[in-house]
Amino acid sequence: MLYLVPTPIGNLGDITLRAIEALKGADVIACEDTRHSLRLLNHLEIRKPLVSYHEHNEARRTAELIERLREGATVAVITDAGMPGISDPGHRLLRACMAEGLAYTVLPGASAVLTGLIGSGFPAESFYFGGFLPVKSGQREREITRAAGRSETSVFFESPHRVQRTLEACARLCPERMVCVARELTKQFEEYRLGTGAELAAHYAAHPPKGEIVFLVRAATKEERAAQAGQDGGI
Repeated sequence: MLYLVPTPIGNLGDITLRAIEALKGADVIACEDTRHSLRLLNHLEIRKPLVSYHEHNEARRTAELIERLREGATVAVITDAGMPGISDPGHRLLRACMAEGLAYTVLPGASAVLTGLIGSGFPAESFYFGGFLPVKSGQREREITRAAGRSETSVFFESPHRVQRTLEACARLCPERMVCVARELTKQFEEYRLGTGAELAAHYAAHPPKGEIVFLVRAATKEERAAQAGQDGGI
């Protein structure tokens, strides 16, 4: 059996009882970063063989883990934080299990995407998740423009080193739209800061942010979508 096991996104107390049981019962634990995962496993007093499983070795490691599963081993996959399979190699192993007809299960647990969405106070009936915002400025601005036109709240991951440029782009492209920087979720210095792109750009210019960031763009109203369509039509 393959177990995709969610880990805390910050506070170590957010591990579930079922996740602990799965990790204790595993024959091997595949980790995005074994050194990082050891902190959690030592906290839980779990001693199991660990293997690294990340973007640079996922093809080779997937084949090895599939072979272990064929032989009857129980394999648990964890990432540095949150749900495996989102912006990490867990998805590839899951697809391989499907192709091979091997048993798997996904445990529920902490997710920065959902935590940031709910904590922002933005409409959450439906939402769009875009992973990490593009590094290149042109691609990032196109993604922000698309987010500004959506009827759903848009959720992204962003680097603290790039968020200032993202906020400045929002100030130009959707100056009246509310955005949110959800930072260091579940940790001691957790922060949800809401405002326009210009307001948050001014704040973080004076207080450079640190830590993991979930960046959100509030869903557009009907009036805002109509205005955006008019602007696009005039280009």
